[in-house]
This record gives sequence, C-alpha cells and structure tokens, in this order.
Amino acid sequence: MEKLSEKTLVPKYMQEYDLGEECEELLTTLPSEKCWNGIHLHQYQGFWFAPEFLQAVISCQKHFQALDTDILLVTSPKSGTTWLKALSFDLINRNKYPNIHSNHPLLTKNPHELVPFWELDLYFNKDFVPDLKTISPPRIFSTHLSYESLPKSVKDSTCKVLYLCRDPKDVFVSFWHFISNVRSKRNGTLPLEEAFECFCRGVSPFGPFWEHVLGYWKKSLESSNKVMFLKYEEMKMKPCFYLKEIAKFLECPFSKEEESKGVVDDILNLCSFDKLGNLEVNKTEKVFFNIENKYFFRLGQIGDWKNHLTTEMIEHINSITKKKLVNHGLSF
Repeated sequence: MEKLSEKTLVPKYMQEYDLGEECEELLTTLPSEKCWNGIHLHQYQGFWFAPEFLQAVISCQKHFQALDTDILLVTSPKSGTTWLKALSFDLINRNKYPNIHSNHPLLTKNPHELVPFWELDLYFNKDFVPDLKTISPPRIFSTHLSYESLPKSVKDSTCKVLYLCRDPKDVFVSFWHFISNVRSKRNGTLPLEEAFECFCRGVSPFGPFWEHVLGYWKKSLESSNKVMFLKYEEMKMKPCFYLKEIAKFLECPFSKEEESKGVVDDILNLCSFDKLGNLEVNKTEKVFFNIENKYFFRLGQIGDWKNHLTTEMIEHINSITKKKLVNHGLSF
C-alpha cells in the first residue's frame, strides 16, 4: 500500500513502469534520491535518470547503430528542444516540403513526433527494439543524454551533433513550470524552493545541467566538424545568421537563389513560437506519455527567471555557473 500511495504523487510520464531484469539489477547498485516529483532519480554514468528512462538509455546504448549521415539534436530539458527540432526538420526537408505547401508536416504534427527522442520514444518499450534501417537518410534523432552516455557508435561515426543550451536560470524556471503542469492537479504546484535546491545540487532529470553543457562544449572545441554548440539566447537574437550556420554545419547550405527567394525567412516564420504554438495540433493534441502539446509552448522568451527567482537564488545559481563553466571559456 505504501508503494501505491507514492505512485499517486508522480505524473504519468515519470511513474515507475514494468522494468526489465537487467535494469532492475542495475538500479540496486546506483545512488538514488527522491526529488522533484516524488520518485527516485538514479545516478548513472554521472547523470540522473528516472528508472524507466534509464532502461531506455541502456537499450539505446546497446542497440543504436549510427550512420555517418545521421543528425543528432541534443539538449538539456527545457533548453529550446522543440524549436531546434522544428528548425532542423524543416531545414533538412526544405526541398521535399516547401513551406508554401499546405501539407507541410509541421502544420499537422508536433515537432516531437517528427524528430523522435531515443529515450522518451524509440527505445522506451523494454520489449521492443526499433528497426531504424528503414528510415531514409539523413535520419534525425533527438536526445537529452550527456556526451558521456551517447552510444559508442555515435562517437565512432562522423554523424553530426547539434547541441543547444540555455541560461540555467531560464532552464530551471521553464522545467519547474513544465513539471508543475504535468503533475496530477490534485498534488498542486511543486514548491519552487524545493525544485531549486535539487536543480542546484545537480539532481534533476538528465542533470547535472552544468556537467551536461560542459561535456558538449569541450567536444565542440575538440571536434568542431562533429559537434556544433549553440546558445538559445544567441539564436533568438540572430535567428537568420544561426540558421544559415546550422545549414553549413549539416552540409546543406542555402543557395543564393534560396536566400533571394526568402527560403530562410520562410523556415524561421513557420518554426516561430507564435506560428507553432497557435496551430491546432499544438493547442489540443497530445504527444508521448499523454502530455498535452501546449505545455511545450509556454513562453519561449529570454529572462523569465526575473519573474520567479529571488536575489539570493540568482546569486547562488550564478555562482555555480561561474565556478563550473567560466574557467572553460563558457558563460551565460
């Protein structure tokens, strides 16, 4: 009865699932903490996972075979994932689905459906390993995994990795809102202070945030032809410039003719927060774990942390960022 009462405290997408024997055995050996939303997060390869996601991670690490033509989109949760998926999908498929056509997939499907997550979608079912060989290249996938936890085949291949990060203050506030929204209404809002303490200690799903960012930052400096490191704030300020840079990195640059015809602006307009957020599919339908699509389009702005964090909180999180990132040439 005690275990059942604990399960009622967590949202559907984070509840404990029927785990495989290998994962269950591994969980007994890993550090764990009960944090954020009433379940235990387990530390694996230096990062924190809910049990069912850890099972998917293990399956992905074991079975995924990268192709040199693959494109991998990586973020920490709530760092601009939905926007990056929309932009990348439209960019890669711009000849197949010109934006002038009314049948563009982004008009009827959420970006998370078009660019699937490894750990939240493709490898989530413990009894099923997806056959990805049937997908025409270039294949586009998404993950919240740290660089350390990527499948070996990804590291050994020449596939492209796009990493998007965001000011940790906005990441935290956005994730706190998201968790509060998808929790059962009867449980109320997750206390901000409680969530903040966990986040700053690094105990958050797919965290610690700072180590996650640093892993990809270092790799982008070592292998700039493989990993492109992007900041959400910079992309918001100069979206046209960065979309062109992404196109070059993915080896599908815009031609002068495309630029003169406004193709770059067409992609940015279709993938804008206002456009996507106001589509019927993103206002009324649901995606994985029965989460409403509207929760992926809360605000999409820079600096909302100013409306939620106290001076002490701001100073504390800034000090962590300075301590862990500044010496590596990275700041927000």
